[in-house]
Amino acid sequence: MSVWKVSGGKKLFGDIRIQGSKNAVLPIMAAAIITGCETELLNCPQLSDVEAAMAILRHLGCKAERDGDTVWIDSRGMNRTDIPHDLMREMRSSVIFLGAILARAHEAALSYPGGCELGARPIDLHLEALRSLGAEISEQGGSLYCRDKGLKGARINLSFPSVGATENAMLAACGAEGETVITNAAKEPEIIDLQDFLRKLGAEITGAGSSTITISGFVPQEKIGHRVMTDRIVSATALCCTASAGGCVTLKGVVPAYFETVTSVLESMGCEIERRSTSVKITSDGKLHAPRPIVTRPYPGFPTDAQPLLMAASLKAAGTTVFTENIFENRYRHVPELLRFGADISVVGRVAVVTGVNELIAAPVTAADLRGGAALITAALGARGLTTVYDTGHVVRGYDDFDKMLLSLGADISYDPETLASVV
Repeated sequence: MSVWKVSGGKKLFGDIRIQGSKNAVLPIMAAAIITGCETELLNCPQLSDVEAAMAILRHLGCKAERDGDTVWIDSRGMNRTDIPHDLMREMRSSVIFLGAILARAHEAALSYPGGCELGARPIDLHLEALRSLGAEISEQGGSLYCRDKGLKGARINLSFPSVGATENAMLAACGAEGETVITNAAKEPEIIDLQDFLRKLGAEITGAGSSTITISGFVPQEKIGHRVMTDRIVSATALCCTASAGGCVTLKGVVPAYFETVTSVLESMGCEIERRSTSVKITSDGKLHAPRPIVTRPYPGFPTDAQPLLMAASLKAAGTTVFTENIFENRYRHVPELLRFGADISVVGRVAVVTGVNELIAAPVTAADLRGGAALITAALGARGLTTVYDTGHVVRGYDDFDKMLLSLGADISYDPETLASVV
């Protein structure tokens, strides 16, 4: 059990550089095995999910080493096609290795993935996409067994623009003969970053960022390098923390357009936002008012990952904020914990209504998932007193030295990764 302690009431000031993207680096690490080559990845965040991906790579027979924010992968020695349950359960994104393994070895065996319990996140779309390319997939005892007699290019129409299914289809298609066209593809920036990496790897691929992606060939490369994009959800987190606590913070090395839906909402709440080509500056006096209704949608809509963070920032906003969660049915697991601060929140189905209160009071709370845990810390920054956040490792799955980032801005926060404590 890890413990975060936050003394609220300290305004945040300063400049920060945002870490590399968790949601971009994981599929890129999986893509590194499509062909036997050496890969150098720069700007890799130090996260437990990244460590889990490195463990999977080593199990498959690859070499994976880290030096600071650089990860080296040598996939030339890959000699296995299975991923055991204990490695799969560490992160939801582990299923992304399925398409990459099939592209390389044409057979794979793995169990269903783990990760945050945000509700039903079936991998049916992933499997349908791979079957379209010629994969034969069977399920037995909670494990998936996949093989193919040579993947063939196909037209894959996703019934929902799933990020993971789009990525798995892209990876598998790199090992397919002929042209593959993915329609209703996810448009997230992380898909564009994966396309950039696959091109360096030798793929002929176009269309990422639009609803149609085409993969038409693959010429293997022996050695490549790539810099991982910055994390737009961590950027949104820093902005929401500042909105909650008050202060003035500049995010450097970012692409403002990638999280514009968040900055525009914060601006409507009374924050001053200054956008430049590679930076965003937010100024907040901590006295906010409720924004327009927030509805989560696939990119370029409002991101589901930012919903808990904005909710935490809106707890003291004058008026009523209405949230509608369209992606995950269990995305409100942070709500009972936010209520401990004295927040006024009611939930009916996929709709949460937040009525702003004058003050939040520190409380012992428990993180139920990654973004929900970050939301509790966000709320604690704007609360009176000392908040203790109990966490079984959720937050460090997505945030690299989150405590140090906030400390550099003047927050009063500490993190103990191995505290033995009873959860209140």
